[in-house]
Amino acid sequence: MRVCALAGGVGGAKLSAGLQEVVAPGALTVVVNTADDFDLWGLRICPDLDTVMYTLAGISNPETGWGLAGESFDALGMLARYGEDTWFLLGDRDLATHVLRTARLRAGETLTTVTGALSGSLGVRSAVLPMSDEEVSTVLKTPAGLLEFQEYFVRRGQRDEVLGVELRGVGEARPTDAVLEALAAADVVVFCPSNPIVSVGPILALPGMREALASSSAPKVAVSPIVGGRALKGPADRMLASLGHEVSAAGVAAIYEGLVDGMVIDRVDVEERAGVEALGMQVLATDSVMRGAQDRARLAREVVEFGAGLAAG
Repeated sequence: MRVCALAGGVGGAKLSAGLQEVVAPGALTVVVNTADDFDLWGLRICPDLDTVMYTLAGISNPETGWGLAGESFDALGMLARYGEDTWFLLGDRDLATHVLRTARLRAGETLTTVTGALSGSLGVRSAVLPMSDEEVSTVLKTPAGLLEFQEYFVRRGQRDEVLGVELRGVGEARPTDAVLEALAAADVVVFCPSNPIVSVGPILALPGMREALASSSAPKVAVSPIVGGRALKGPADRMLASLGHEVSAAGVAAIYEGLVDGMVIDRVDVEERAGVEALGMQVLATDSVMRGAQDRARLAREVVEFGAGLAAG
């Protein structure tokens, strides 16, 4: 069973880790959002790629879901002594990732090639793919003006109301050949429980991506990041509300209408089943909150079996 997952953020990384546990080695490909990538102190930072990569390698910080376990911040402390604004937490070992990535990109390697080398060195047994080798940047429209994604998300603590989303460079970007090949070869495509607006949304916005999904015969299954009317992590619920979407599993399903065959919702949202089914999707109601490794693997197994059932039907 070959699985291609679309992911971003901690929720996407968690389910990806579960999928890696329940499919054969090498049978999982994770296509990761890169629209929140940015440059800091001359280094190319790829937060979603790194979160997925570290999680699949089993070295992520279990308390935050991002960064590295047992990390130190001596370099950041020295930067602060030099008078730098250290609003973005870069750990000492994490810096090694950014230094190598930046050097290899400047030497002419693609982000896809660099990511494959880094994840391979960490022992990741799945393919981690950036959604594109071209740069795409998420810019949010807020009452305070236009904000780069990390400015909004980290520096300003997600406190600004999001009134619109602009994906700069998306018109000139393309899904990589590796991404298109993974979609074509997949037996199941999984939309992870990531923010549908700024994590999965940029992946779907790439020219040719929706067509590639439509041409794939694999069933597409989405896992809702909204449980009981709230996001499990991050600002997805507030963002959905301010952009005029229903803050519910059914609201997420509406965003994916026409793309997804099945929707996984939490048991607490079972009353939304009819609304989701009215969009042409089958529904699996289960315990979708991933509190630990066992939950991740159980949910992943249920998602894959659900998708396989859709294919058989």
